[in-house]
Amino acid sequence: MRIIRYLNENSDAVLAAVTDDNQIYPLPFNDFIDIIYEAKSAGLTPLNYIYGFITGKKSLQKDLSQLNLLVPIVAPEVWASGVTYEKSREARNYETTDKANGGETCYDKVYNAARPEIFLKSTAARTIGPNEPVYLRSDSNWQIPEPEVGLVITKEGEIVGYTIGNDMSCRDIEGENPLYLPQAKIWKNSCSIGPAIRLSETVKNPYDLQITCRIYRNNQLVVEESANTRQLKRRYDELVSFLIRDNKVFDGTVLLTGTSIVPPNHFTLQDQDRIEIEIPEIGVLSNPVKALAHKTVVK
Repeated sequence: MRIIRYLNENSDAVLAAVTDDNQIYPLPFNDFIDIIYEAKSAGLTPLNYIYGFITGKKSLQKDLSQLNLLVPIVAPEVWASGVTYEKSREARNYETTDKANGGETCYDKVYNAARPEIFLKSTAARTIGPNEPVYLRSDSNWQIPEPEVGLVITKEGEIVGYTIGNDMSCRDIEGENPLYLPQAKIWKNSCSIGPAIRLSETVKNPYDLQITCRIYRNNQLVVEESANTRQLKRRYDELVSFLIRDNKVFDGTVLLTGTSIVPPNHFTLQDQDRIEIEIPEIGVLSNPVKALAHKTVVK
């Protein structure tokens, strides 16, 4: 079972359940987290609670491609985890200007450390949904998407759903100096999530999710790479435990869990590219790429 948000014919945001046979049922809730807490109050799992609303009801006579999809949850904050896959460590080491003379870099150390790297990625105002444009930062010449599994959590840190996240990144800015990480990660429209939230109870094995990233240029496929969450070094609950430790976390927060897909080192996104990130259990998150009007040169 998946949960989506979309605009109806009156331009109202509507929450809906999507069954595994792609039948869509509007729900009488404003927010995904409302379902979680209402289900708990009723002594039911979210899945059984939703079935109580849709059983015997008529599904929407449209398919997902006909809907104007929104972010599936207006996450007050999106956090992200870094260097949780071997591929990510290799990429960070490649781009850094400080190779530690062949010794351990900061990325080697955090990959092997007890404490994971966790950083603030986005806020509700900066986060976009399906089919909205991700922006290219004007002072970077080496930018890529980072396809990731996103955990939807409550304020107590309970994982209640899974979504897809695109953690847009500037490889040249972070590579110049790791202290530039916020600038390499956070700017307008630098984070997208969607197209749906898969209820956590309906995911048989979250450590066996196939992730595929495709990038199109002039309608031609130029990058296609896949990975699996079984390659993740850390556990989801471990990452969440560090996020909520001595921290105020809000209901509906999304935690991105790191990437194992990095385009070839010579590749950078360009204006009018299109990014697709697919996890079959969740769907396809598609976003066009848009360059800002004026390129900023840092001297």
